[in-house]
Amino acid sequence: MGSKGLELARAKMQEAGVDPVAIDTFAHYYRLLEHGETGMIPESSIEPLDMEALADVEVADDVAAEAIRHTAVVKLNGGLGTSMGMDRAKSLLCVRRGLSFLDIIARQVLHLRSQYDATLPLMFMNSFRTSGDTMAALARYDDLPVEGLPLEFLQNKEPKLLAAGLLPASYPKVPDLEWCPPGHGDLYTALRGSGLLGRLIEAGYRYVFVSNSDNLGAVPDARVAGWFASTGAPFAIEAVRRTPSDRKGGHFARRKEDGRIVLRESAQTLDSDREALADLTRHQFTSTNNLWFDLQAMSDALDARQGVLGLPLIRNVKHLDPADPSTPEVIQIETAMGAAIEVFEGARTIEVGRDRFVPVKTTNDLLVLRSDIYDLGKDFVLDQASDEVPYIELDGEFYKLVGDFDKRFPEGAPSLREADSLKVDGDFTFGHGVRVVGDVELESPSAQRVAPGTVLTGDADG
Repeated sequence: MGSKGLELARAKMQEAGVDPVAIDTFAHYYRLLEHGETGMIPESSIEPLDMEALADVEVADDVAAEAIRHTAVVKLNGGLGTSMGMDRAKSLLCVRRGLSFLDIIARQVLHLRSQYDATLPLMFMNSFRTSGDTMAALARYDDLPVEGLPLEFLQNKEPKLLAAGLLPASYPKVPDLEWCPPGHGDLYTALRGSGLLGRLIEAGYRYVFVSNSDNLGAVPDARVAGWFASTGAPFAIEAVRRTPSDRKGGHFARRKEDGRIVLRESAQTLDSDREALADLTRHQFTSTNNLWFDLQAMSDALDARQGVLGLPLIRNVKHLDPADPSTPEVIQIETAMGAAIEVFEGARTIEVGRDRFVPVKTTNDLLVLRSDIYDLGKDFVLDQASDEVPYIELDGEFYKLVGDFDKRFPEGAPSLREADSLKVDGDFTFGHGVRVVGDVELESPSAQRVAPGTVLTGDADG
């Protein structure tokens, strides 16, 4: 028997029909939490990690083609885009030429199937909030499903725990807010619990490529697949060099105790280690969340651990209703899927170009994606048309929500190919054909319109 809080949480999950594998996994992390585990990774316990670059690796065409023919693709698609004012799957957001993230992902995969004569099954890990909208949007692609495999599987859910006492939180006013996702580390639990892991192995697939649905740079590239297959590694993650915008984010390192590669998230960093976290010369690489794993190696690891992979705990403290700070503090038990790299001996990382890491977390990112910084080829792969991606900072009061953002760019994004940065402080609406050159700052206390065809340069203060 466990503690009262754990028993109540177990009963709540069972009543809600949560998969038994997910309940056991939750119980593992609950016990860690109960015993004071914080999941912190002190700077003193790690050292910087260096790695090879994809640009320096030779992959034979036949090796690449063979690897991609044995690969399945999973897209994490559980997010609603609530931070940008959305109330449906974020991947339904229109990004290029009237196409959504989902449209482009589907077309990327269909093109690769044709190019390599590969089955290349595509599956989405949806949440109960994104499943309906996503499946309706994908229905137009009749040839997308692969016989014997689903287009989706669902991530699990778990109770939020009251910070005071670790009892499951209750919120009758909005019962959905009593629950949270277990972080994207739930991927492995959901693959096992749904039986999908075993079905993929039985169908003859050897590798899985996983990435976020809001990262259109994360194409299941045959060359990367060939590299991964040739290493014989059980697990690998694509990395990029950190830039100033990544200072507060996670990074790779090597654990001194056993030499394993670890992924330290910001939530796992002590306050006293924040300076080291932000040091781009010390910790040079961050995760793209594009990862590859060997199906049999993953199945064996889960079997050996009775279904609990044992990823590092992330203790996330929030309010029960995130929009209402007067509601009690709760703890959300989370794990990161990239942290599985420390579970596997012989796991690898490889540096890739920034073109494979184009996440859209804010409308700042969305503006870049919709601009001429990227071209969308016939293969539906993003081609970066400029050497550097400009830094964008839009006034949150007027641009944070997608609806407000769209009103201020009614005729599309300005040209950013010649831009180094664009900072907008105030309410500006942009006309057609605006160009941004160099470092531009716009500032005004009153609403302004940037006329069609305007060239904004470094002396363009409003």
